[in-house]
Amino acid sequence: MSTQLDPLSLSADLLYTVKTEGDADPLREHLASVERSQLERALASREEKLSFWLNCYNAYAQLLLEEEEPDLGEGGLLDSWKFFARDQIPVGGVWLSLNDIEHGLLRSSKQPWGFGYLPRLFPSSFERQFRLADCDPRVHFALGHSSEHCPPIAVYSPRDVDEELDIAIEWFLEENVTYDDAANTATVPRLFRQYRGDFGGKRGIVGFLREYNAVPDDTTPVLEYERVDHSAELDVDLEADDVRP
Repeated sequence: MSTQLDPLSLSADLLYTVKTEGDADPLREHLASVERSQLERALASREEKLSFWLNCYNAYAQLLLEEEEPDLGEGGLLDSWKFFARDQIPVGGVWLSLNDIEHGLLRSSKQPWGFGYLPRLFPSSFERQFRLADCDPRVHFALGHSSEHCPPIAVYSPRDVDEELDIAIEWFLEENVTYDDAANTATVPRLFRQYRGDFGGKRGIVGFLREYNAVPDDTTPVLEYERVDHSAELDVDLEADDVRP
């Protein structure tokens, strides 16, 4: 394998190799040892940063799930926290966690709590240099957090990343959002509530749903949030957001 692969190619090849169950170790080693100056040249644009970190996250989320088999269910909160928060991902001589990539680099240094309104305190110099300038809420639909949520895009590319994100969103919303015309209610995943600041608040969520045809253009529905019951049932949260004037 060539040691001259650029970081963008490395991240794409790593994710493809993981998805096809190939030998990812050489690619992991190359990605770990990429020089920071080389990474800086490769991640000069928003599209390059976006595709690179999406590929890195999805590759390592699957790798670490296979290697560690953590209990990410309700009974394994500590395991879940450790899995996402522990520095296990070497990139360019720096150790990162899945949280670092998701919340620091892709969400432009925001906390995983606070409904998407709180900044991530004291970001590292690496994070400040290589994060996206703005939080793009579409990243929430491109990250594979578990086997139940696998975006339909194999690998993200700088040239087509915006179109690929739109495909991932349309797939996700079609699978996970329901609109009741009679009640004018949209039942949506809780990630919309958890990160509503990323979407621009409640009205921003409705605008997002309209943009991707999850609700009719001429409606302003009440939002109800699903919660996952770990007995494999979905219940509707009693809390609802009415965004009508």
